[in-house]
Amino acid sequence: MSEHQVPFHLPDIGKEEISAVTEVLQSGWLTTGQKVRQFEEHFAAQVGAEYAVATNSCTAALHVALEALGVQEGDEIIVPTMTFAATAEVVAYFKATPVLVDCDPITLNLDVAALSAKITRRTKAVIPVHFAGQPCDMQGILEAAASHGLAVVEDAAHAFPSSYRGKPVGALGDITCFSFYATKTLTTGEGGMATTNNQARAERMRRMTLHGITRDAWMRYSDAGSWYYEIGAPGYKYNLTDIAAAIGIEQLAKAGRFLEARRKIAAAYNSEFADLPELRLPLESPGSGHSWHLYVIQLDLHSLRISRNGFIEALKKSGVGASVHFIPLHLHPYYRSRFGFTPADFPVASETFERIVSLPIYPRMTDADIRHVIESVRTIVAEYRR
Repeated sequence: MSEHQVPFHLPDIGKEEISAVTEVLQSGWLTTGQKVRQFEEHFAAQVGAEYAVATNSCTAALHVALEALGVQEGDEIIVPTMTFAATAEVVAYFKATPVLVDCDPITLNLDVAALSAKITRRTKAVIPVHFAGQPCDMQGILEAAASHGLAVVEDAAHAFPSSYRGKPVGALGDITCFSFYATKTLTTGEGGMATTNNQARAERMRRMTLHGITRDAWMRYSDAGSWYYEIGAPGYKYNLTDIAAAIGIEQLAKAGRFLEARRKIAAAYNSEFADLPELRLPLESPGSGHSWHLYVIQLDLHSLRISRNGFIEALKKSGVGASVHFIPLHLHPYYRSRFGFTPADFPVASETFERIVSLPIYPRMTDADIRHVIESVRTIVAEYRR
């Protein structure tokens, strides 16, 4: 085992976040309050959206987004199979049907060419996922959706701060949902945000994040508030706390620095791995701004005497943490048993899954960390090259 250890991820939390949290703790107001509202306003401005609704996870944001769009039992929602569980599980919350689509072999985003064939009279919306922070072909998706009267809910869990054709990801579709989980490009520990330019949908999502109460619940305990409230709909408990929002505000102020650090690491990897035909490297599509939440290589298993799992184990022995993003949905037991999916139903995702490896990429990586990852990968490829 190598003495130099590079974990897959470490959050970048500084004295600013610690001070902000201390200030909230000392204020006596810990749950949803003015800090959350401030975070929402700053985030909306950053992504070019009129409204932002903070939630306790991206999963919650996706759930209230679909609820605000009126998704009901029997509806169909198109989602990529190459994604995390949350993208499709929120569809199941409504007893609606997730309709899976294969991925593009290069970007691993939803295959837009296969999208139209999946649309039926029951289709209500499409949820494109900006895989690893590489924006989807939003023009193609929006055109297909518009021609069939479908809503577009962007799963942008990886995509802050990504951009598409000069515009930030955050207001391209009808609603965009972000994640602030511990490993994301901006973290609040746990948290999420839904952004939109539609006021009615924003108000509905905000209401549904806190039990369907028809007025801001936190106002009831402020000088400007009243004890009286009404339940307008059976909502959920999805609100973000001021403690988390305080972290988010400070993280947001550092977003530019974080992005530059990730770009530097991605550029180093691209340069140092360019001469290895055994690896397919991630690309930044022309006209797009990649957030580099993930750096995912694809192994050419025909030219290597090692499996993907073996490659990850070799990295581990070298002191490098790695992961896999993702096990496609159609390969999981629930989707196999519920819908009868087989690997052949989504051949690109099935084949790609066997050879993808996510390497460390985060702002706290030192030059020595980056060099260690590069040397470890090159050494493993050289050792197992056919």
